[in-house]
Amino acid sequence: MARKGDDSKGKQQRQGRRVRNRRARFDYHVLEKVECGIELTGTEVKSLRAGNASLEGAFARIREGEVFLCGATVAIYPQAVGDLQHDPLRDRKLLLHRRQIHQLEAHALQKGHTLVPLSLYFERGWAKCELAAAVGKRTYDKRQAIQRREHQRDIQRQMRRRR
Repeated sequence: MARKGDDSKGKQQRQGRRVRNRRARFDYHVLEKVECGIELTGTEVKSLRAGNASLEGAFARIREGEVFLCGATVAIYPQAVGDLQHDPLRDRKLLLHRRQIHQLEAHALQKGHTLVPLSLYFERGWAKCELAAAVGKRTYDKRQAIQRREHQRDIQRQMRRRR
């Protein structure tokens, strides 16, 4: 008999699909990460489970002590009837503790700092968002990152050739 916490399926299998904001790590220096819940409608949940979402150009905004995810696209769910369909670009409320909101607000108020979603995923059936307080990278930082990546690829190629 298997233990309660022991899953024969992998962690990736449990979590399902993960929608990532790949551009965020290239454009920003991540200072602090926070996991938060998302308030979604029924068709948004089904669409997100299918992996039909995009975080390209998304950001978080703090309004009246609440955090909202803006600019994220959750595609419409094709099987839903017209009245039950959601707006793909609507602002979605992020669920955080008051203390976490105050910490993020302190970051967001500083010049050059912003709140960027890194990924959307499901954990134990709950929709989650990994939100980061970040600072925009300069152009030369991006160039250095590209050079470092290319250098690592060259090293890997050389290692494979020697085998």
